[in-house]
Amino acid sequence: VQLVESGGGLVQAGGSLRLSCTASGLTFDAYVIGWVRQAPGKAREGIASYSSNGGNIYYAESVEARFTISSDDGKNRVYLHMNNLKPEDTADYFCAAGPRFTPSCGRVYISHPAQFPSSGQGTQVTVSS
Repeated sequence: VQLVESGGGLVQAGGSLRLSCTASGLTFDAYVIGWVRQAPGKAREGIASYSSNGGNIYYAESVEARFTISSDDGKNRVYLHMNNLKPEDTADYFCAAGPRFTPSCGRVYISHPAQFPSSGQGTQVTVSS
């Protein structure tokens, strides 16, 4: 499984960014694709997940209503649209993938991001105040 992220950068508070993740080496609808972030000195945090099989989408409370997942299933690509960014959103953002065991396992992956067996190299997001 290979996951390649792009789209990070520097943005002012209140601004927006879109991250993209292109997945390969997997059967796209058999996997949950998620976004995980890690701020300096903090543990990894699962923030969103998507499964093309059933269209199940889950968000962490910290980003719900500000971040949105969309996808281009034909291109094995998942996007994370981040709006109203805050300085506390500053982190390295990783695309992650794990087998879709159940329709709701995306929720579990968010709660336990270490359960994702695959992740990309990450892209940095910096939000200035």
